[in-house]
Amino acid sequence: MPALQTTALTKTFGERKRFSPLGRRTQSDGVLAVDDLDLTVDDGEVFGFLGPNGAGKSTTINMLLGFIHPTSGSAEVLGHDVTENSTALRSRLGLLPEGFDLYENLTGREHVQSAIETKGADDDPDAIIDRVGLDPEDARRAAGGYSKGMAQRLALGIALVGEPDLLLLDEPSSGLDPKGIKLLRTIVREEADRGATVFFSSHALGQVQKVCDRVGIMADGEMVAVDAIDDLREQLGTGAVVEATVADVPDLDPLRALDAVREVSVADDVVRITCDAPETKMTALRRLDDATTVNDVAIEDASLEALFEEYTSQEAATADAEPAVVPATGGDD
Repeated sequence: MPALQTTALTKTFGERKRFSPLGRRTQSDGVLAVDDLDLTVDDGEVFGFLGPNGAGKSTTINMLLGFIHPTSGSAEVLGHDVTENSTALRSRLGLLPEGFDLYENLTGREHVQSAIETKGADDDPDAIIDRVGLDPEDARRAAGGYSKGMAQRLALGIALVGEPDLLLLDEPSSGLDPKGIKLLRTIVREEADRGATVFFSSHALGQVQKVCDRVGIMADGEMVAVDAIDDLREQLGTGAVVEATVADVPDLDPLRALDAVREVSVADDVVRITCDAPETKMTALRRLDDATTVNDVAIEDASLEALFEEYTSQEAATADAEPAVVPATGGDD
């Protein structure tokens, strides 16, 4: 059973239903925030949920949590329809929302203890505080004086209470220093190893690339790509570039004949091999090493930032030729 599944999930804001003089109902224009979203996140997976501002990510997350209802379609989380069982589901979720608000007069430890009591869990609050790297002295003082990084560590600790089956993290690295970001990645992998599913929404694409099994990229309310990062590279033909410094430049035709090698060029003693498929880079490097002495190697994979830009720019180019609102329709209900 998937941890999370949506089917034709759609949300339109601003729709108005009107009646014509003949009694026929018409539907006015509305802003289409999420359009016919089909998404499956497997149990135990770390899934990166990406998209520019206005892509529909926040609306999707709010529908998954049952905070807003879809216009059409459905969403199931942990096997339950979110519009019918959202309250019961929340006891099995760990949520770190963007812009988490703390109670200024409560200490950090009191925040964690309150979450434990609310969930009916038996966690040790001090163990959770230690796990997220919040200093014990800071945990004993009022959270109103916390820095953004301290507040984010505390919010992550609250999300971990009760060993949730699904962790939903919205911009979890916001405000964290490099040490905190590294700790966040460790915790995410530990939770996945425990069997939890992690749904990870972030603009920090470098962090997503390091921790996620698959990513989904949204643009203009639609999911434009879902796959492992290496597979996305292959789909776009942006697999990898190998730059090898060689003792002598050999005949390069055998390299050019390899499947998925797009281009081979030479500058002085550096052979540059552009591969469409990431797995081809090692085959090409071995072929080159058989033909000459390779003194140095640099391999550059297409970054997630480059893939993100490519997919979202493709969608934007398509959207420029289409209306941004739902057209008015008429007909019997």
